[in-house]
Amino acid sequence: MTTSYKDLLQQREALEQAIEGARQREISQAVQKVREIMAEFGLTAQDVFPSGRGAKASGSKSVNKVAPKYRDTATGQTWTGRGKAPKWIDGQDRTKFLIA
Repeated sequence: MTTSYKDLLQQREALEQAIEGARQREISQAVQKVREIMAEFGLTAQDVFPSGRGAKASGSKSVNKVAPKYRDTATGQTWTGRGKAPKWIDGQDRTKFLIA
């Protein structure tokens, strides 16, 4: 027995509705579990999701500022000596650009 195109579309619609219903139920259960754990340990939203100064996203690497090592006396531009050299110093003797 073959199923018609219209029947398959109706089945798909019913399946999508069932999927959305199951998703909503599981989300509700997950939220309830999170609330129970937070209550059990006395946690706040700030404990779980810190924000503001001093908060670090997991997996983020810290960025350390590096002091400039070279300065172009004509323009005042600086370079730390890391990464690709800027055009104003590229191919030249860098000692004359050193910042004392």
